[in-house]
Amino acid sequence: MSELLIASLKNDNAFAMEQIFNAHWEKVFDLAFKKLGDEALAQDITQEIFISLWEKRQKLELKGDLSGYLYGAVKYRIVDYYRSNAVKEVHRHEFAILMNQKRMNTADENLILQDTAREVEAAMQRLPERMRLVISMSREQDKTVKEIAGELDVSVQTVKNQITAAMKLLRENLSYIIIIALLCC
Repeated sequence: MSELLIASLKNDNAFAMEQIFNAHWEKVFDLAFKKLGDEALAQDITQEIFISLWEKRQKLELKGDLSGYLYGAVKYRIVDYYRSNAVKEVHRHEFAILMNQKRMNTADENLILQDTAREVEAAMQRLPERMRLVISMSREQDKTVKEIAGELDVSVQTVKNQITAAMKLLRENLSYIIIIALLCC
């Protein structure tokens, strides 16, 4: 069926594109969301992937199945995002400071890594229990949003909201670590 859909897509069949979109959108979004932790950004990347698929439909040459192609596209889009000028500009100053500072010796680095790990664990413990469970299942157990929702008997949107809120709280609680690292280097 997938080969027939691809052939129809190459022949400008909008219905084939709609079927591909409906069959794969959620999986592509879940993968992007899992990697980024940002729902809006994951939606943007997912939309860009399907737009690109439609725009390049006539030149499409698949070496495997469509799922593999789409999952690869997610990874490339995420890499492109992190390479983008907008992200580079945000971190350019911090990177320049780090590169211009002399390196710490290994013992100091190990102590800082241990302290950082303790701070991250403490920040995780400060999260509400349910949020901590959801983020643990997502990041440590490598489960999809859909799997987590099924196991906890909640909606997929609830899981997405919990992950987004947890990541926001962790970023807020741990942002000072970056400042300390910059001052120590």
